[in-house]
Amino acid sequence: MIFAELALLPEGWVKQVRISVADGHITGVDKAAAPQPTDTRVSALLPALSNLHSHTFQRAMAGMTEHRIAGRDSFWTWRDLMYRFMDRLTPEQMEAIAALVFMEMQETGFAAVGEFHYVHHQTGGGTYANIAELSNRIFAAASLTGIGLTHLPVLYSYGGVGQQPLSTGQLRFGNTVDSFAALLEAARAAALALPADTRVGIAPHSLRATCPADLARVLPLAAGNPIHIHVAEQPKEVADVTAWLGARPVEWLLANTPIGADWCPIHATHMTGQETAALAKSGAVAGLCPITEANLGDGPFNGPEWLAANGAFGIGSDSNVRISLTEELRTLEYSQRLRDIARNVMVPAEGSVGQFLYVGAARGGAQALGRNAGQIAVGTLADLTAIDLSHPSLCALHPDHILDGLAFAAPDTVVTDLWSAGRHQVKQGRHIHREQIIAGWRTAVKGLIDAV
Repeated sequence: MIFAELALLPEGWVKQVRISVADGHITGVDKAAAPQPTDTRVSALLPALSNLHSHTFQRAMAGMTEHRIAGRDSFWTWRDLMYRFMDRLTPEQMEAIAALVFMEMQETGFAAVGEFHYVHHQTGGGTYANIAELSNRIFAAASLTGIGLTHLPVLYSYGGVGQQPLSTGQLRFGNTVDSFAALLEAARAAALALPADTRVGIAPHSLRATCPADLARVLPLAAGNPIHIHVAEQPKEVADVTAWLGARPVEWLLANTPIGADWCPIHATHMTGQETAALAKSGAVAGLCPITEANLGDGPFNGPEWLAANGAFGIGSDSNVRISLTEELRTLEYSQRLRDIARNVMVPAEGSVGQFLYVGAARGGAQALGRNAGQIAVGTLADLTAIDLSHPSLCALHPDHILDGLAFAAPDTVVTDLWSAGRHQVKQGRHIHREQIIAGWRTAVKGLIDAV
């Protein structure tokens, strides 16, 4: 049982709430309750967010790509270094890096993650004896940390638009639809050993890394699970796809696929107003990764038009250059302010920006990962975050302003506890396996970065 002095329920902030949890789900929400001696007592309880987009291995690159080279740096120059770095990683290193990333996510308030997993093979493209070897490494990291996992194996068949051959740096990603189907089957079989809230969806990487015929064949393999895809991240990508298919990426997807509520278009950055409204009305969740999108120079999302069309959204940490739930939220809002020369942009009418961002990201992220979560209610997964209202950044605030303080002023250290589907993984601000995970990380990355 969890007793919260204050809890954010669907109807708003409620005092003295006692939460019952069984089999990973919330089974009771008692208001105006009294704490019992065996309860876990917290200051304020929130529905935890789901991190809807992550490439865990890129966490080990953080700080390596901020040195300017001759000419103009861009996403594409960053990608070249990422390929060189990725080509050295062993399965053991990938597992240790993923464990650290998942732990850091939980300590900042994320209860679940969508792992957009596209490194499948050995250096040079040879397959492992178990085609799902590297998916199994992600599963091992998820098991150790207890994070809720929606695993998203990626179909990556081509090196660029028009079915260009894979380059050397992409060989570890490559699959045909048939080999991808075999990999997916193996991953789903292995995932049965994980907790019941685990999902395995699919992720056609992007239109530039697949083709219309392959996309049509792979979509049925989702089998009711989430479908994630990169779209419209870079102007060059939009121009290349338009020249190839005769339509912009989002425009083409809307016209040629059954895109809907089980889809999550990632980095839907460069859209027209018409595309923005149509994609929002499809029910798909916009997957926004504001820190990475700023780090890579992608450009800002079209927030006001998305909200005007009642679009759903969630946040992810993508490259994991910085893992911070609060910073993702504030960077999303600040990107809109800088573009529009305005304040308090990411709210459709009047009201708290912080609360709209947090509640919207909680619900949208859960939808994108196929999790019955995103709110504190009976029957939902017990994905819960506790924060310390005595922290200096929050202690003077009225409840109506708590989420503004969390989104715009508080550090991640205000998180005291976190439950992933009822698994109490963070206590007193620290993951229960923190020392073991950090020791594994240090062993894994020793000497790796200097060799790139």
